[in-house]
Amino acid sequence: MLDNAKDIIQRWISEDIRKHMYRGKAIVILGPRQCGKTTLLNQLYEADQKMLYLNCDDVKDKQALEEKSISALKSLVRMNKLVLIDEAQRVSDIGLSLKIMVDNLPGVQIIATGSSSFELANRINEPLTGRKYEYHLHPFAQQELVRHLGRWNEQKMLQRRLIFGCYPDIVKSPGEETNLLNLLVGSYLFKDVFMFQDLRQPQLLEKLLRALALQLSSEVSYTELAQLIGTDHNTIQRYLHLLEQAYIIFRLYNFSRNQHNEIKKSRKIYFWDNGVRNSLIDDFRQPENRDDVGKLWENFVVSERMKYLANNHLYRSSFFWRNTNQSEIDYLETYEDKLEAYKMKWNPKRNAAANAFLKLYPNARLTMVNRNNYDEFLGIETVQKSRPF
Repeated sequence: MLDNAKDIIQRWISEDIRKHMYRGKAIVILGPRQCGKTTLLNQLYEADQKMLYLNCDDVKDKQALEEKSISALKSLVRMNKLVLIDEAQRVSDIGLSLKIMVDNLPGVQIIATGSSSFELANRINEPLTGRKYEYHLHPFAQQELVRHLGRWNEQKMLQRRLIFGCYPDIVKSPGEETNLLNLLVGSYLFKDVFMFQDLRQPQLLEKLLRALALQLSSEVSYTELAQLIGTDHNTIQRYLHLLEQAYIIFRLYNFSRNQHNEIKKSRKIYFWDNGVRNSLIDDFRQPENRDDVGKLWENFVVSERMKYLANNHLYRSSFFWRNTNQSEIDYLETYEDKLEAYKMKWNPKRNAAANAFLKLYPNARLTMVNRNNYDEFLGIETVQKSRPF
């Protein structure tokens, strides 16, 4: 169990956040509910700092931040040099409050967290233009788990990660994963979507999520999804956008340079966490007992790759590739003048021909990613076990 201070898993972005503290800008941390934002705030606090903690689930804290006068906000902060604002999306016009504090409280570091980027980002982007550093926090990444548990111990957990995912409570509570995941998905994860958006038919969102879970790592058609759940194309697009903004899913689009037989317009949808996906379809069977293990593997390594790129500030464009003959590359990255292609295979003995792709793009580098060699792809080949820094 990871239930005492020495066993707190340090978040990868915490080092970078510390480097940007006290530079005259607010720090905004966005991410889904229950991904560890409050714990991260605690990690950023040091015992000798004069600190004010405001939890905007508390009505009084929320109301105090909604007072927009300079004098009121100065009176709230007083002599504190670090102001931690949790669940900031609750505060009306939070961006203006943050702007006033940044502009009028020199030497004070403001750190705000929010669990719904579609709500918080809309309220902060214009007021805080040039006044903020923004970070995204997701469920634990492999780099973080390997640094804390060690490579060998985390490797033994691979099948568990495929099934139950990497949300902090899930990782820390072996044996309780199913109940905790069902609680997370049923009570917390979509709360902001329902709270801040006008969803006239919330049952459609549930149907859509289940349909996406069943089509994991496959190409999706908005028209087919609309027909399947009984709605229209525009509603599907809107709900998918909301789910992306709530850090539940993300989309990859088809790569094409207008070569012969390439599919020009298509997309695949992935879940940020395997456990959330499996909870949506109520399937927690072990990998050896299921026929979707290849899809689980692809979702796991692609989502972990996206965390790795974000956590390490690697700016690359991500795609998949397919042609009209159904030849497919699971994942592509482009950056500078490079094109890197990856096939995801759970079973390392299996291979897949990619001649069609390499014929079109002979300078591309193609790599098979399986359970025996995924370290480099996820940036963990050199990570050593370490304790909090």
